[in-house]
Amino acid sequence: MAGRGNRGERIGVVLFQLGGPDSLDAVEPFLRNLFNDPNIFDFPLAGVARPLLARAAAKFRAPKARRNYIEIGGKSPLGEHTARQASKLEKKLRESIDARVFVAMRYWKPSSADAVEAVRQAQCGRLVLLPLYPQYSAVTTGSSLREWRRCAAEAALDLPAVAVDSYFDAPLYVDSVVGRLRQALARFPADSRPHLVFSAHGLPVRLIENGDPYRRQIEETVRLVVETGGFGLPHTLCYQSKVGPERWLQPALLPTLESLGRGGEQAALVIPIAFVSDHIETLSEIDIEARRAARSWGIRHFETMAGLNDSPGFIAALADRALRALRCEV
Repeated sequence: MAGRGNRGERIGVVLFQLGGPDSLDAVEPFLRNLFNDPNIFDFPLAGVARPLLARAAAKFRAPKARRNYIEIGGKSPLGEHTARQASKLEKKLRESIDARVFVAMRYWKPSSADAVEAVRQAQCGRLVLLPLYPQYSAVTTGSSLREWRRCAAEAALDLPAVAVDSYFDAPLYVDSVVGRLRQALARFPADSRPHLVFSAHGLPVRLIENGDPYRRQIEETVRLVVETGGFGLPHTLCYQSKVGPERWLQPALLPTLESLGRGGEQAALVIPIAFVSDHIETLSEIDIEARRAARSWGIRHFETMAGLNDSPGFIAALADRALRALRCEV
């Protein structure tokens, strides 16, 4: 039987994720929540103008987003993937401690407020705050942790908590990516030498210039995956999902694939390196849109690496980070 933590209390582990619409009707309100995040739209007098801009931006982008969601089944699979991750992580942790695992979605359901109430009802004694973003950024991990703390304060939930900021270089996480990558490479002919295209979610350059460590951590993850895997294949790091007129990290995914195709590359494997679960940006933006474009540029064999999702290796990596965080707090 699983025991309790070192101090005899029940441990709550909160998984933070972006969230995604669970129906076509939810697409516009999801986008409205996203664009209403002060970490996304931040400018003078934003507190007054942001809600109006968020509503307008969501209304403008919703029709195309709905079409993309229709192509992948009519909703985001992110909620289901995250629920399975939480269930399997709880089972893994309960081999050694009395743990309960909760989900807090930044822009959809269950929200941080929902997770705060679930933690209260579970009578946890301590918390581990564990983002499903291996690399830290103020607009992902930072935003999720701030929203959690706001909701916890409003609900007067005052529990000792340790936050895992990142695990971009954790050996078990790197191993889980290498394992998925090997599975994807097995789909290529034995004599093929596919170009490895690591694609991370982009960020505005101003955030990096202001000290956000995201790009550095992404680059280190790629280095470790390539080194650990020993693939002996050419590789490139690029970025995707640009929104708005600002300068974003470069090179972008589609120009990278165009350059490879026009340069004679006939096989490419795209590795969604900053995403741990399959969702709209992997299933639609990469596996449909980028695949179609790559074919037009002469890349005959195009594959997308599956997300880590609830793979045993990734669940083991999450459990390891949670337990290490608890040991640091003892």
